[in-house]
Amino acid sequence: MKRILIIKVTSLGDIIQAQPVVADLRRAFPGVVIDWAADEAFAEVVHWNQGVERVLYAPLRRFKKARHWADLKAIWASIAELREHRYDLVLDIHGVYKSAIIAFIARARRRVGYLAQDLGERGAAFAYSDRFGPRPDCDAWHGMRVSVSDKLGYPLDPTPDYHLTIPPAQRRWVDSLGAPVALFFHATSKDDKKWPVSHWIEVGRELTARGFHVALPWGSDAERRAANEIAAGLPIATVLPRLSVTEVAQVIEESSLVVGTDTGFVHLAHALQKRTVMIFTATSAAHLGIRAPYRSLSIGDDHRPPSVADVIGAIDYVHSTAPAAPAVAQPVVPAVAQGARVASAHAAA
Repeated sequence: MKRILIIKVTSLGDIIQAQPVVADLRRAFPGVVIDWAADEAFAEVVHWNQGVERVLYAPLRRFKKARHWADLKAIWASIAELREHRYDLVLDIHGVYKSAIIAFIARARRRVGYLAQDLGERGAAFAYSDRFGPRPDCDAWHGMRVSVSDKLGYPLDPTPDYHLTIPPAQRRWVDSLGAPVALFFHATSKDDKKWPVSHWIEVGRELTARGFHVALPWGSDAERRAANEIAAGLPIATVLPRLSVTEVAQVIEESSLVVGTDTGFVHLAHALQKRTVMIFTATSAAHLGIRAPYRSLSIGDDHRPPSVADVIGAIDYVHSTAPAAPAVAQPVVPAVAQGARVASAHAAA
């Protein structure tokens, strides 16, 4: 096995959670060259993984929205770049039409994709010469790793290795705040995934009383307005300027705690091994959440949002210390955080 192409096109959280597949493959096949195909909007995230040789990208999302000629030309150029190398194996761990088209266009001996029932769009099946096994009974992130390892026949290290190196910051965004920083990622792509502003204010007041300085990133005018509303309800808080994806990643690295909804930057905080609490209100914490003993925790679930007490309890948990003995495979969550969904026995991500 000399060269492998991994295809995971979107979105931010999914691409971050797919990065451990790179380390898995490099352990299994020493010396293998790994390329990655993604949408242009998320390409810089893949560039952070030093285990990826080439990041192939095109403005697929932007072209779908705007249909600009320049974007179409960029897509054609990316096809030419894609076909510069012949691959021993293409792994489509996305499973929709756009990822299948990339797999089909690539010069490859084998193209592996999901079974029909596991595809995001069943028509994507046309592109594959081979299939992964049935999706394993675990969360989506561990499931990607298991699908690939089972197909290629190598043992899987239970601990995911994201292997992300964030570029050094030219500006230390939170140094001037004078206290440990708690980042609040209150914004999401969908309204039903949001948590009430009043709840954010209550949690922020508690953290301020504990000596934290709350900082609020944002990415749109509506998100900035919500950030200002939360900050106005706190004794002290900072609404950050609009930042790029890399700048947000740098702020995460400088922070002591991250609390946020089911969104990509909270997945990034987990991948960077920050103390992280993820809030679920409309999606499945068991399937899409983050968890690491005494460091990361997902609370709430589909149409069962957590209370303020649940979130504060989860914050206490990720700031607690693992007991020295006896060793336990799975942590016991404090009673105040009963809304939390802890890892299943086979999901260590």
